[in-house]
Amino acid sequence: MTTFPPTFADDVIGQPAKAQFEAFIDEHRRDLNSCLDGLTEEQARRSLVPSRTTLLGLVKHAAFVEKVWFDEALTCRSRAEIGIPATPDESFILDDADTIATIQQAHREACEASRRATSSLSLDDVLRGNRRGPLPLRWVYLHVLREFAQHCGHAEILREQLVND
Repeated sequence: MTTFPPTFADDVIGQPAKAQFEAFIDEHRRDLNSCLDGLTEEQARRSLVPSRTTLLGLVKHAAFVEKVWFDEALTCRSRAEIGIPATPDESFILDDADTIATIQQAHREACEASRRATSSLSLDDVLRGNRRGPLPLRWVYLHVLREFAQHCGHAEILREQLVND
């Protein structure tokens, strides 16, 4: 079974900036993935807000984000080639086959692929496959960190509503 590396943000104080970015991103990856731990399938799919946002959908969306930023932006392959939805909103849509186990595994695999894809890059290397145009990895890391931090906050609130129901 795939696991996340045991890196925590506090362990990288004084390390190079790339290691610091990666530690913070990994911490948020772990938090998003684990927001489903201990829930029933019904709880994970339960809609508590008017949007499509559910905890299961949020983790599915996080896997989409990994593929957009560390596959599409890096390889210049289209979303259709990668096999992901065309839009972020579509990435929240759950299929009947989506379960806590399958979504968590897909998310872990997407995170591992992202780590492999960026392992040899420097923060100044440019990713050319984003609709905004060429972007340095540093900017991509900051963007992903911001997005995952927001989603972790969403997940905390949704989970609190579910377990205190």
